[in-house]
Amino acid sequence: MADTIRKLTIVGFKSIRELVDFPLSKLNVLIGANGAGKSNFVSFFKLLREMIEQRLQLALATSEGGADACLHLGPKITGEFRAEVRFGPNAYAFTLVPTPDNRLVFSDETSTFYGHFTFRNPLGSGHVEAKLKDWKDEPGTRGAQYGVEHYVFEAISNWVVYHFHDTSLLASVRRTQPINDNTVLRQNAENLAAFLYRIQQTHPRHYSQVRDVVRLAAPFFDDFHLRPLPATPDLIQLEWRQRDSDYLFRAHQLSDGTLRFICMATALLQPNRPATVLFDEPELGLHPYALTLLGNLFKQAVKGAGQLIISTQSAPLLNEFAPEDIIVVERSNGSSTFRRLESALLSEWLEDYTLAELWQKNVLGGRPHEDHLAKQP
Repeated sequence: MADTIRKLTIVGFKSIRELVDFPLSKLNVLIGANGAGKSNFVSFFKLLREMIEQRLQLALATSEGGADACLHLGPKITGEFRAEVRFGPNAYAFTLVPTPDNRLVFSDETSTFYGHFTFRNPLGSGHVEAKLKDWKDEPGTRGAQYGVEHYVFEAISNWVVYHFHDTSLLASVRRTQPINDNTVLRQNAENLAAFLYRIQQTHPRHYSQVRDVVRLAAPFFDDFHLRPLPATPDLIQLEWRQRDSDYLFRAHQLSDGTLRFICMATALLQPNRPATVLFDEPELGLHPYALTLLGNLFKQAVKGAGQLIISTQSAPLLNEFAPEDIIVVERSNGSSTFRRLESALLSEWLEDYTLAELWQKNVLGGRPHEDHLAKQP
C-alpha cells in the first residue's frame, strides 16, 4: 500500500472540526445520516486533488463557495484549515488561513519523510497555490532520483472521486464523445464508450471481466458494440446488443440503474486502477442483486494493492462488508465524528442480526439523531 493513504488528519474543514491521525485501511465504507459529514469528507479529497494541481483558488470560487464556506463554522470560529495525508513513510501537510477577500492562502506547506529519522521539507509560506507540484521532479536526498514530493504528488494526482449520479437522457455518458478521450475513465464516466473501446483493444481480459459482470446484473445484456461512428470516425457512442438479437441499441435505451452499474463495473475492473478510489453513493438506482454484485466487486478490488473509500446510505450494501470496513459518521456538538466498527464489540448482536438490521435499529449509530451515542452490546 505504498501509494495508498495510511493516516489522515483534517482540522477545521467544513463540518470536520478535528480528525487527527485517523487510520484508513484498504476498504473504508462511510455510513451516516444526511448532514452527518460524509459528503464533506469526500469533498476534502476533491479539494486536495485540485489544490495540488494549483487550482485551489479556482475550486474555492467555483465549487466550494469561497474560503468562508470551507472553514468549520466560518472564519470567526475557525482561523485555519490544516491537514496531513500520510502514504507509508511519505506525508504531505498544509495549513490554510483566510484572507479578507474570501480566499485561502498557505501559512505552511510541508513534505515529510517518516523513517528511521524524520525529515521535514518546508515548501513555503504566504503563497496562494500549492508548491508541491513545483517540487515533484526535484532529486531526493542521498542520490535518490526523486524526493518525497514526487511520490506524494503522484499518489494524490492519481486518485479519483467517482460520481455516476447523472444518467439523464442529456447526460454526457449517453451522448457521442471524442474517441481519443480514453486515457482514464472520467469521474462522471462521460467518456465511458471511448474508454471501453480502448480497453477492448488493449486489455481484452479486463474488458471481458466488465462484460461478464454486466451480464450477471442485466441478464438481457449480451455485449457492447464499440466502434468509431461511420460518418464521423473521431467520435464514438455507447452501443450494445441484447441476447439472441443482432439489433444495435444505444445508451439512451439503457435504464439508469443498468448504466450506473456499467460505470461502476468499468471503474472497478479497469486496468491500472488508481491506488485510491472514492465512490459517492454508488448504490443509487441499483437492484438488490446488483448491490450484492457491487459489494463483491468492492471486496475483490482491494485484494491487491488498491484502496477504496465509499460513502453510502444503503443498508443492503452494508451487509456485503465486515464491521471493520465500516466507518460511522455522526454529528456531535455541531461537528462530524468518525468511528470505525469493531467485530468484537458487535459479536453478540451479529449472532442474531445483520449489519443492515443493526444500523436500522440504531445499534451502530449513524442514524438521524443529533449528538447520538451508539448503543453498546
